[in-house]
Amino acid sequence: MLCGIIAGAIIGLFFHREEWMGGYSSFRRRMMRLAHISFFGLGFINILFALSAKSWGLPETQAQLASVGFVLGAMTMPLCCFLTAWRRPFRHLFPIPVLSVLIGILSLLLGWVAR
Repeated sequence: MLCGIIAGAIIGLFFHREEWMGGYSSFRRRMMRLAHISFFGLGFINILFALSAKSWGLPETQAQLASVGFVLGAMTMPLCCFLTAWRRPFRHLFPIPVLSVLIGILSLLLGWVAR
């Protein structure tokens, strides 16, 4: 979440320019906004996971797999967004964070059912 604050502060220096990165609705600018907010969204998911995993008594295997999935997603989603804003072909990397978070969610659900 600290990275989200830093990224927001840096890109916030230029938001007042209407044509910055092609204007408000441009693909590049949308990717920058998505990167910024993904730091917070996936950070909150990680915090909620940490709090719920212990209270739900998840099996260790599912808890570890979910943790790795959520952390990997939180690291790679903003990176993919920033890289895609820089060069469009990087959009092909989006399955990495999406599958990571999906693995985290499925592991969490399977662990919850198995307990």
